[in-house]
Amino acid sequence: MAVDWIGFCYAAAIAFGGFMGYKRKGSVMSLMAGIVFGALSTYGAYRVSNDPKDIKFSLLTSGVLSVVMGMRYKKSGKLLPAGIISGLSLLMVFRLLLLIMV
Repeated sequence: MAVDWIGFCYAAAIAFGGFMGYKRKGSVMSLMAGIVFGALSTYGAYRVSNDPKDIKFSLLTSGVLSVVMGMRYKKSGKLLPAGIISGLSLLMVFRLLLLIMV
């Protein structure tokens, strides 16, 4: 059983981003979204760690986050946080699709 370190680091980045949004701007919504999506991503990484072909949950979570943050980035044009999180999520989607192909 190989641990999905990339997935766990991605989940930590999402949770940390939500915390930083709360710390810098006082945004409770950022904190809640970071906690929820961080927890969902952690669970997805756990599932991938147990079975490398079980990507559905992680793929759904990172796909939704990629679309939502991509739309926010397009609307605001700000690289931080929307552009960074959207890019990380898109990379995660590509990585997960590669896992299933190999």
